[in-house]
Amino acid sequence: MRTKPDLKFNQLWNISFGFFGVQIAYALQSANISRIFATLGADPHDLSYFWILPPLMGMVVQPLVGYFSDKTWLGRWGRRIPYLLIGALAAIIVMCLLPNAGSFGLTIAGAMIFGLIALMFLDTSINMAMQPFKMMVGDMVNEKQKAKAYSIQSFLCNAGSLVGYVFPFLFTAIGIANIAPEGVVPDSVKWSFYAGAAILILCVLYTISNVKEYTPQEMAEFNAAANAEGQDVQAAAEMSPSQKKHAIRVFLEVGLVQFFCWAAFMYMWTYTNGTIADTVWGTTDAASEGYQKAGNWVGILFAVQAIGSVLWAVVLPQFKNLKVAYALSLVIGGIGFAMVPYIHNQYMLFVPYFLIGFAWAAMLAMPFTLVTNAFEGSSRMGTALGLFNCTICLPQIIAAALGGVLLAAMGSVQGNMLLLAGILLIVGAACVFIIEDKKRKQSID
Repeated sequence: MRTKPDLKFNQLWNISFGFFGVQIAYALQSANISRIFATLGADPHDLSYFWILPPLMGMVVQPLVGYFSDKTWLGRWGRRIPYLLIGALAAIIVMCLLPNAGSFGLTIAGAMIFGLIALMFLDTSINMAMQPFKMMVGDMVNEKQKAKAYSIQSFLCNAGSLVGYVFPFLFTAIGIANIAPEGVVPDSVKWSFYAGAAILILCVLYTISNVKEYTPQEMAEFNAAANAEGQDVQAAAEMSPSQKKHAIRVFLEVGLVQFFCWAAFMYMWTYTNGTIADTVWGTTDAASEGYQKAGNWVGILFAVQAIGSVLWAVVLPQFKNLKVAYALSLVIGGIGFAMVPYIHNQYMLFVPYFLIGFAWAAMLAMPFTLVTNAFEGSSRMGTALGLFNCTICLPQIIAAALGGVLLAAMGSVQGNMLLLAGILLIVGAACVFIIEDKKRKQSID
């Protein structure tokens, strides 16, 4: 039986290159949503509620993309690429609309409703464009190279994040206005979204032009070889009951770790702007120049996080024990979160956000390595990964729904939410060691 071949570096790179552009869009969203809605007039206690929509749409869209793309085949266009293209085209349209929510002469309530609708469509389209990249690695890369493939994807993800995060700062530096009338998003943010949209479509077109997915017949042969070497294709085309049981167990155990990790990062995205505006610039007024400067600096800090993630992603393959590497990364990130509220110098904040990048590097690569290896040989890889996305989205929804209540319980000090984020990451690190990896034991090398 045929097995998946080893791919050259440039082939692994091409599969994930479009992720660079998608991640720019995601970085612009994650770094600027709280800033945008605070600028439109949202109360800090309500900010977390605006973050419910993105993961909620992810929970709906990504399982559907996985399920239907498993059943799709459009010849040269393959089965994952059509969804990637549709998602990217929708994303570039919405990226041009969202930052203009306060520029159409609407009331405050009207601007927020417009922003919420635009955010809903933006996250829907980003999710539709993002998920096919993870599925194509699962489809096209063998177990031996999968950790390497997801490391490349992690690198491109963080490189895209770096670009997206620094855009508002760079546009301000070249003279684009970083302040605007009350209730209007500054031009520096608008132009960041426009530039991100242009790069997104170019990167996606590159991947589409350079990647050819395996045919359904080839996938059936590869799945058969993964499940039962020596049997005929039809008999071995699906996983055995014991393999399915193992895969589901790994899915749930990794999902538990994901719960604590993604809740932590939800609080980072929601409360970093307010925290450093207060601790560094001494303001909680979203209309003030200091708050907008803090908003730009959030992008720089998240860029530092991306740099830390890229560098740590190089170190991770040196670990022989995947679970130790995973847990250690989360602990270091948790320490970084706990440091943030106690630092009052904008440049010293580089240290904790660099450490937070260690956790992000592990979160981007290791869960998908564990889960796709567990489901290797399944004809429903896309469906599995689509459902696995719920372990990313559900904790964000729960964290966002509880954010206002927890913030009030913690004295309405946004920095305390970052302390909570640190605790959540460390709890997640402890949960790593319950993951079963004996049956398909993997090392990162």
